[in-house]
Amino acid sequence: MDAKQLKWAYLLVLSLIWGSSFILIKRGLVGLTAIQVGSFRIIFAALFLLIVGFNSLKKISLRQWKFVAITSFFGTFTPAYLFAIAETQVDSSIVAILNSLTPLNTLVLGILIFGIQFQKRQVLGVFVGLVGCLLLVLSGASAHPGQNYYYVVLVVIATLCYAINVNLIKKYLSDLNSLSITTGNFTVLLLPALIILSTTDISQRINIDVTQHSIFFVLILGVLGTGIANVLFFKLIQMSSPVFATSVTYLIPIVAFFWGLLDNEMLTPIQFFGAFIILIGVYLSAKK
Repeated sequence: MDAKQLKWAYLLVLSLIWGSSFILIKRGLVGLTAIQVGSFRIIFAALFLLIVGFNSLKKISLRQWKFVAITSFFGTFTPAYLFAIAETQVDSSIVAILNSLTPLNTLVLGILIFGIQFQKRQVLGVFVGLVGCLLLVLSGASAHPGQNYYYVVLVVIATLCYAINVNLIKKYLSDLNSLSITTGNFTVLLLPALIILSTTDISQRINIDVTQHSIFFVLILGVLGTGIANVLFFKLIQMSSPVFATSVTYLIPIVAFFWGLLDNEMLTPIQFFGAFIILIGVYLSAKK
């Protein structure tokens, strides 16, 4: 498989994994608070990565640890909690849709702050994808008028964090392998997540069946949807461009909607049309 095919394979696998993450968060929230979901997600991912990637930490230089710590905050710590809090008020599929703002924010921040060059067709692809995203959002909002859409601000903040993260990795950590970056990120975050979890009522919940079921779903989320997925994502950033890598967020809502169907959520014709436009945006953003 050549490099071009490989980056598309990474994109597809990541969309399947991360598209499933939102339903896992939703299942986690059945027996856990949002803070507990975010903390367990980080803890499980950190423990898994320390097992498989501990030796990779040796490749991180003292200078690089600064950027590893910064990217851990923007790329994992903050979004893990913001997404969980948002899903307490907004459907998982809607949160997945709003996550598609990431490539647009990546483009804007990349140009304004990081001085990264983008092709005109990539810009067009981002905006085409955004149009599809807006169709999905508006349709979802009309179908769920009782939800508190003020919480979508948290998702927007999370996408800004993701945008900063991918640009930092591309600019400062491109020479570091993806396993080292990911393991380093979660090594930094393990202790803060444990401290935050200890401040909750988890000790009182831990023996309840529904809590244990929720922890199991978050375990899958942490290992597969966070640990393994981040390794693949950082590799994708390094082999392509920040805009192409973050275009995975255009495919995520499609996967999330199919999970929603299994969870008794319905797709409207407008949502199907929006999903099609999103795919066009992904294609255009990948062209150079």
